[in-house]
Amino acid sequence: MLQALPEGFTAVMTGAGGGIGQAMLRRLLKSDRPGRVIAVSRQSLEHEDRRVENLKADVTTGEGLKALKTQLDGAPLHLLFNAIGLLHDERRGISPDKRLEDLDAETLSTLFHVNAITPVLLIQTLVDSLKGHHPAIIASLSARVGSIGDNRLGGWYGYRASKAAHNMFLRTAAVELARYNRQAIVLNLHPGTTDTGLSRPFQRRVPEGKLFTPDFVAARLLAVMEDRRPDESGSFWDWDGKPVPF
Repeated sequence: MLQALPEGFTAVMTGAGGGIGQAMLRRLLKSDRPGRVIAVSRQSLEHEDRRVENLKADVTTGEGLKALKTQLDGAPLHLLFNAIGLLHDERRGISPDKRLEDLDAETLSTLFHVNAITPVLLIQTLVDSLKGHHPAIIASLSARVGSIGDNRLGGWYGYRASKAAHNMFLRTAAVELARYNRQAIVLNLHPGTTDTGLSRPFQRRVPEGKLFTPDFVAARLLAVMEDRRPDESGSFWDWDGKPVPF
C-alpha cells in the first residue's frame, strides 16, 4: 500500500469521522506501513491502534488548523488525505441550489469555505512539513460535478462552483509545492457516489451498481494514489483511475 511512501510514514486524515474518512483510516491501519496517523474530526474518536492520534478539531476554523499544526509539531508529513465536504445541511438550511432563483450569498460563502478554502488552508498550515526531499501525497476529495468541461446538466450551483474552485486551488498549490519538494504529488479525487450522509438524500436517482460502499471507495482511492507519479501532481482522477477534465 502506497509503496512510494517510506516505512513508518506519517499521515494526517481530516474528516476522519465521516463515511469515507473512517473507511480510509481502517484501510490504512490494516497495513503495518503507517507509523503515525493523526485522525482529525469534530467528533471524539477512539481507536485501539496505538499509531492513531485522535484530534478533536474543526479544521474549517483557524483554531482547528492551529491545533492540527501543533499536533504534527513540524514532523515531515507523507500523506495528507482530506475527506471534508459539504453539500447539504438541514440545520443551516443548506440544500443544492438547482435554479438561479435558489442562490443565496450566505449559503454560497459557506460552501466555498468548506469545500474550497479549507482544503487549501490545510496545505498552507502544513506546508513546512511537506517541504523537503521526502515523498508526499496530498489528496483531497473533489466531485465530478466540479468539472467545468463535464457540466452538461447545470444545477447545484454552489457545490459545483466550490468544487471547481477546490480543483484550481489544489492545482495551483501543486505548482508551488513542486518547487519545495519534487516528490510531492497533489491530487483531486472523485470518489463516485458513496453511501454516506452526503449522498443519502439523492440516492434514489443513482443507477444500479453505481452506489458504492465507503470501504470500496477507500480501496479504489488508495489504488489511484498508488499509481500516481510526481509529474501528475495537480491532476484530477475518478475512483476508477480515469482522469476527469477540469
